[in-house]
Amino acid sequence: MPRDLDEKDIAILKKLAPECGDLTCSGSGHMFHSILPPVSNHFAEDSNDFIQRISRLSDDEIRYLTEMIAKGEESMGCLPVEDVEAFVHLIHERLSPEEAKKVISAYESGYECEH
Repeated sequence: MPRDLDEKDIAILKKLAPECGDLTCSGSGHMFHSILPPVSNHFAEDSNDFIQRISRLSDDEIRYLTEMIAKGEESMGCLPVEDVEAFVHLIHERLSPEEAKKVISAYESGYECEH
């Protein structure tokens, strides 16, 4: 479900991708509607870079993103599998195995790709 990024979302996006000048997808010309897909697909150079970027998140920010994923408001559908696995691993390590399982279930439910 697409959403308009609010101030909190934009702050997290800028933390993960400080080079993000505006909130528009260069490929489609549409505004970003999620945080993780643009970081993974537009700003991270590779999976290692994505891991370094998401490692900057505080536990509260990780929890916020997991809640948004559970509500269907944060998309993971177009992330490369290795980036999904890295994010799930981060959740497992920093929050809990149970939260990681919830995110895996949400991912497997087949969210649309929304930047």
